[in-house]
Amino acid sequence: MAPLTCTKLSLITIAGVVTQIIGLSFFVFGFFPVKPALPGTSGSESFYVPACDFVSNQSDTTLPSDQLKSLYQELSGIPPSFDRLILMIVDGLPAEFVLGKDGKPPNKQFKEAMPYTQSLLASGSAIGYHAKAAPPTVTMPRLKAMVSGAIGGFLDVAFNFNTRAMTDDNLLGQFFKIGWKMVMLGDETWLKLFPGLFKRHDGVSSFYVKDTVQVDQNVSRHLGDELSKDDWDLLILHYLGLDHVGHIGGRNSVLMAPKMKEMDEVVKLIHSSINQSQGNGQGRTLLMIVSDHGMTENGNHGGSTYEETDTLALFIGLRNHVFDYASVINQIDIAPTLALLFGVPIPKNNVGVLIREAFDSLKEDKHLRALELNSWQLLRLLQAQLSGLPCRNFPCDAFYDHQSSGSTDCNHETEDMLCCLYMEATTLYTSWKSKRGFESASNKDYSSAAAAYYKFLKSASEWLSRRSTDKPVKLLALGLATMFVSTVILSSLMFCRLREIYHGGKQQSLNLNDSMNGWSLDETFILSVILILVSSMTSSSMVEEEHYIWYFLISTFYLLLLRKTAQSLCAVRFQSSFFTQNGQSREGYFRMCFVFLLLTSGRVLRGWHQGGVNWTSLPDISKWLEQAGSQHVKSLQLISAFLVISIGLFALFSIESKGKCFQMVRLSFLISGLLVLLHITKYQDYTFSSTNYGATLLVQIIYAILGVATIGTVVALPWVIPFSTSKICPTDNTISPLFLSIHEKFPLVELRDSLYVIGWAYVLCWCLLQLLLQQPINTTPILLLLLQILAGTLYFARSGTHHKEWVEIAAFYYLGMAGHFALGNTNTLATIDVAGAFIGISSHSTLLSGILMFIITYASPMFILLSLVMYISMKNMAHLVIPEKAGPGDHLMMMLGFSCLVPLVINSILLTACTVVLLLMQNHLFVWSVFSPKYLYVCATAVCTYIGIFIVAATGFYAYFVLVMRKQKPYSC
Repeated sequence: MAPLTCTKLSLITIAGVVTQIIGLSFFVFGFFPVKPALPGTSGSESFYVPACDFVSNQSDTTLPSDQLKSLYQELSGIPPSFDRLILMIVDGLPAEFVLGKDGKPPNKQFKEAMPYTQSLLASGSAIGYHAKAAPPTVTMPRLKAMVSGAIGGFLDVAFNFNTRAMTDDNLLGQFFKIGWKMVMLGDETWLKLFPGLFKRHDGVSSFYVKDTVQVDQNVSRHLGDELSKDDWDLLILHYLGLDHVGHIGGRNSVLMAPKMKEMDEVVKLIHSSINQSQGNGQGRTLLMIVSDHGMTENGNHGGSTYEETDTLALFIGLRNHVFDYASVINQIDIAPTLALLFGVPIPKNNVGVLIREAFDSLKEDKHLRALELNSWQLLRLLQAQLSGLPCRNFPCDAFYDHQSSGSTDCNHETEDMLCCLYMEATTLYTSWKSKRGFESASNKDYSSAAAAYYKFLKSASEWLSRRSTDKPVKLLALGLATMFVSTVILSSLMFCRLREIYHGGKQQSLNLNDSMNGWSLDETFILSVILILVSSMTSSSMVEEEHYIWYFLISTFYLLLLRKTAQSLCAVRFQSSFFTQNGQSREGYFRMCFVFLLLTSGRVLRGWHQGGVNWTSLPDISKWLEQAGSQHVKSLQLISAFLVISIGLFALFSIESKGKCFQMVRLSFLISGLLVLLHITKYQDYTFSSTNYGATLLVQIIYAILGVATIGTVVALPWVIPFSTSKICPTDNTISPLFLSIHEKFPLVELRDSLYVIGWAYVLCWCLLQLLLQQPINTTPILLLLLQILAGTLYFARSGTHHKEWVEIAAFYYLGMAGHFALGNTNTLATIDVAGAFIGISSHSTLLSGILMFIITYASPMFILLSLVMYISMKNMAHLVIPEKAGPGDHLMMMLGFSCLVPLVINSILLTACTVVLLLMQNHLFVWSVFSPKYLYVCATAVCTYIGIFIVAATGFYAYFVLVMRKQKPYSC
């Protein structure tokens, strides 16, 4: 087989990556389709029993709104319970704050923060529920669930940042058809979901989380005027401040209780106005207070934990009820309940069940009629999704043809069971109607019929809610096969490079250590890590607690380094002369110190955050610091930031060259570091997030200086660096004559010098960005990650031939993943830091906020990939096989080959394995709550790897070819 050339390696690698991206796209769009919905909207047919080949009455759409309203009321048989609706959404409010938890009242501070609301609950004027929300727990899909009763697709979490108009049947569309006038104040997501439906509106951005005041004042300033008007039927108030408080300071923020007090004052104002308007004969008004999702301890959301899915549903205006702290419903139950309370058809794709207590005030026949309408709507949905439903054409096909008339246990397959439950409810309802008006009719018959209906509704709802959508098998197979092919391509390239470099036979360099030919323990361990990770993906518990795996693996690898260093020291003492022994022992002791630094910093990182899902309540370093007080956090933040900046600046100022280019680089990063310290001192606070114009302007200035300094260093340095023999980075003087002869043709020293400076520019720029964007408690982990990178790089630079290069690159990759979890990240969407994504942004921008969110979340993996530029410059490669007729591409391939291939190969294997696991787990109970979020993280990690490797490769190619061109045609600066 012909040896690989630089051009061939580059083209095949690019082809492999592009193939992988194509395969990944096929699989993602096949596995995560937007959940299919029945077309059209519910009309008058929803008030009739499902019949054979029923054709919807198209004349509904041509009727005037007042006639359509009258038609619906006549057909439904249930008079509307209310005339107007006020829907108040308190974004991010956990039901626990108002209703307590596990049947117990809420904490004293939260109960005292909402005295008026608590008084309504205590007096029976309000009834509250813990409304369970389905993941993903972000605003847009939760609003859609409340107004349509449908559970959207998992990728709605992505559409949350780019909301599209809602085309599915929903309550607002039904209200609009009967002529309702609607007003919306608050989150502009409503305006994007329902464009053109509101008579008046005033929207605010829901993503600018630094604002906890104006977003709510913008709603309340219109409230008094709107309550005094009678030209609307639906008033939507969406308050965002409490959610923003959570993002900034978590559940226990000092701003939480005052914000709840503010919401309580709004409830008091609205309720007082309702009582006054009803006294003036303006009709009955229902006030409903809901939340779209809850929040975790740190204030984030998106996952499926109890804290995130526990939302509030509070009805104010129903008849008196006995309040129960433990009442639980599903969030999707809101849609059919409101539809039947206000006399409109239930949305076509609803899978919710009407809330029993909302209809307790109705007469028995009206209550059973409401249950019947809800049952018909769910039965139509079942008919559309179960082609073999025995009662599909009921009443054309009698269900009794399939079951014996005496069977009442309904212990059958899904289709038969659902039909059995439906027919049982229908039979009991028919029996009750036949006895109504006679003495034989009893309350027991009514209760039996109602209980049978609720049993059918609950069973049908649960089945429809958890039913996975039909997936295009061919598209999934094509995507998986394409990703497998890309993995084979990249792995083959990797093995070719290994064979050429480490198994070159007679061409091998004589000074190559014998250990390079053997199969050592560290190589075996590096490969075993991949097998361990792949096998752990099949367990939901291991996915939730993945950080333990990374911590164990990286600590074990450090111990292997310690063992190998100790062995090399012992070998030096017994085999070398005194002078050689003295020098090599000194190097060995240096390596030993670096390993101890890795072990110590790794242990601190491991204990900084108690990540995962199940054990987050356990103590950790960050919790201890928070409990000690914000001053301790601030002090540690300043010390850590100062050390990070000092280390980076020391590396840049230690360079011997005094050219103007180097002076500009040093000055730019010095100014940036000082400005970052100024921002931390003056504007960053552990509890509050500043919306100060000066803070935003300062951060924008830092962004600009860092961008210009980093890009300028990368572009200009290869053009101006002087050709000399001075070394500005640690190198090994034991260079073979062949290596020296190659250097006569190509600027190897200058290339390594350039990459050393550029590498430090990347590292320092990334560190400064993280100091700005990360939570204050994460500043120390950034320092520890920097120390680990430096210790690892210096260890491998001094280790010579003790480790193969691919092992070192793989170890760096694993270090990046361990650091990812050490910064508090998990495999749930709730740990994504939304608040930091708006630092330095004066108004919401989906693109800019998304970039900053990505930078925060993937701080550690990208940190490692960027540091590979510095690693390349410091790693001695003189012992490797170099062809006698080496060209520019050969040496460039030797420098960049493993640095680019190893991360791509590891990422490809893990991505393909995770794809197979997700496919196998598509019917698993936790497919949407555990395996799907994990897969999204794996996909994002792949994107991070692509970006990082592109930066490393582009930097190396650019610097090398500029220097080669300058050497061939001298250039003076």
